[in-house]
Amino acid sequence: MGVEEKLSETSVQTTEAAPQTLGSSAGSFAVPSNIYSAILSRNEAVKDARRLKDFQELRDKYVRKKVLFEDPLFPAQDSSLFSIEKFPLKLEWKRPSEICNNPQFILGGANRTDICQGDLGDCWLLAAIACLTLNNILLQRVVPHDQNFTENYAGIFHFQFWRYGEWVDVVVDDRLPTCKNQLVFTRSGQKNEFWSALLEKAYAKLHGSYEALKGGNTLEAMEDFTGGVTEFYEITEAPKELYNIMMKALKRGSLMGCSIDTLVPTAQMTKTVSGLVRGHAYSITGVEQGKRKDRRDLMIRLVRVRDPWGVAPPPSCKSNDWAALATSEQDKERLRPTEQGEFWMCFEEFQKNFTKLEICNLTPDTLQDDRMLKWNVSVHEGRWVKGCSAGGCRNFPETYWTNPQYRLNLLEVDTKEKTCTVVVALMQKGRRKDRCSGGTLHNIGFAIYEVPEEMKGNQQQLAKDFFLYNASKARCKSYINMREVSERFCLSPGEYVIIPSTFDPHKESEFLLRVFSENKSTSEVIDAEIETESLQTDNVKKKIKPFNPLEEETKEEKQFRAIFQQIAGEDMQINANELRTVLNRVVAKYKELKTEGFSLESCRSMIALMDTDGTGHLNLEEFKHLWNKIKQWKLVFIRYDTDKSSTISSFEMRNALTEAGFQLNNQLYDIIAMRYANENLELDFDSYISCLVRLEGMFRAFRAFDKDGDGLIKLNVFEWLQLTMYA
Repeated sequence: MGVEEKLSETSVQTTEAAPQTLGSSAGSFAVPSNIYSAILSRNEAVKDARRLKDFQELRDKYVRKKVLFEDPLFPAQDSSLFSIEKFPLKLEWKRPSEICNNPQFILGGANRTDICQGDLGDCWLLAAIACLTLNNILLQRVVPHDQNFTENYAGIFHFQFWRYGEWVDVVVDDRLPTCKNQLVFTRSGQKNEFWSALLEKAYAKLHGSYEALKGGNTLEAMEDFTGGVTEFYEITEAPKELYNIMMKALKRGSLMGCSIDTLVPTAQMTKTVSGLVRGHAYSITGVEQGKRKDRRDLMIRLVRVRDPWGVAPPPSCKSNDWAALATSEQDKERLRPTEQGEFWMCFEEFQKNFTKLEICNLTPDTLQDDRMLKWNVSVHEGRWVKGCSAGGCRNFPETYWTNPQYRLNLLEVDTKEKTCTVVVALMQKGRRKDRCSGGTLHNIGFAIYEVPEEMKGNQQQLAKDFFLYNASKARCKSYINMREVSERFCLSPGEYVIIPSTFDPHKESEFLLRVFSENKSTSEVIDAEIETESLQTDNVKKKIKPFNPLEEETKEEKQFRAIFQQIAGEDMQINANELRTVLNRVVAKYKELKTEGFSLESCRSMIALMDTDGTGHLNLEEFKHLWNKIKQWKLVFIRYDTDKSSTISSFEMRNALTEAGFQLNNQLYDIIAMRYANENLELDFDSYISCLVRLEGMFRAFRAFDKDGDGLIKLNVFEWLQLTMYA
């Protein structure tokens, strides 16, 4: 089998917006309860009740004290606004009662006309909020409606967001940034309505600041409002049944947005020939088709689009055919665009003008199928660590194999073709919050490999050679700089391994991997049990003759004795300084190591490892045992020092440790890479030996305390300090 073809890197431009205005009113669309039940389980309902109780207790505390809440975690200060840029206007934080008379949380029902963009480039967020208002059940989950400025008012409000596998409750005070007594950021078309402004503040708190919300993809906010699964379409490459997909998406309560790519990166918004704005996020709030009343032979397909700026639609895009679809006054009222920034356009014009379509499904139910399915889901949290488990994509065969690996067992078919439907969604965590300190979204993706028959049931990670000679069975279309990449596959029943990765190696991030299947399946991280074998592996045994004090000394051992006697003196005991002198004299003879010798700290660790009588010194026999180990470990080091640089890469360290007799899990490999590798992600001979000495010493100490062999020990503080300080 040949090596898999190389992957191409794909970038997505974020949508960022400038300010504009207004709106009025609209209806809403309820999510079918059988869809919502897939999102809100009974356990989640219990957690919801607990979160609500916590909020109410906090609010009631301030009500009793007759003091308005001031959030210490997101204060009314510049730090909550921007961390890099300075806002150009002089802002004043005010509570709604200081801005207007008779403030209301929600006035006449929350709807898409309540979301008008201010002086912040978060049109992507507002487009998602507008879609959210079409789903009453989801809206009331994110925006609890039982909040107001009268009964039990204490200046405190709360909102709920889905965050990497669980719902979190975000509490904020109601102090909002204003200029000349006007809200600076998101506001409602009605001056005394504040739910959208407070929701934006809670979302800003979730990400660290308002500035963190500048620029993004609508899908990101849609996920945070639903916990759903995303689908992303390049419209020019979309399937022929795209219109039907969009119709079914809205019927099932999915959230949808669209945008137009910018031709070149620019800080300024540019318009297309038709007058739509590039790099700007629009909501899709309706999809309708039917025959004209006056021309029954003519089928009309329309898409309703909303601009969060509230700008009048370009005449060339706008269609008035929606009126021809109405069969009653009630129908006409339902279809009527409700504000200046909302308009219908024919589907063909939509395809010509927009380049990207984003859909967030509440469950992975296929939009090409009318069946409602109950999905099995597995959720795994992981991370890519520089120098250890951030191996990059298949283009980097030397490190690709070190990425986290997840075993997937597909057990039951669900299609006529005898295959199993599976949806894999990979999400990188926390990157938006890190933007203010220079963090950006990585290009991420994943591949799925079928496990060969002879390796099935083996919980060891697939090794480097496997990926050199085996192609992936399935993979995402491309590596892309979005928060989540997802893909649907039909695979034969069997055992597979999923490899999530960044495009380039050494890109650090935490991630969430979700695996959905229609029928029974299992998935788990591939991670070894921690254990150590005899340090003389079969490979080493063939090359090293173990030390036996009853046998006649070799020429090397006689040289050691002479050096040892010379340095140790009459008592034949050496301390750490003297051990360093002995070892460095001996190691200097091995020219292939090109080492500067052992550090004093390394030698202290060696003393602690071999000092069986607790004197802080080594005698000759203890030293011989130590040197025997170092010779074994040296052979392993040389084997992995393929470029003869006297260093091994932190990625290869895990193989070296395995050959030296240590089996560790992924988290420990990460820790070792961070602790012992240098800035070039390499370990020299001294660091390598120090790591092995520490490992063997800690294993030995653990076993000494684990008297009943159950893998658990109990230490008092003296024993803990004694163990860790001398190791």
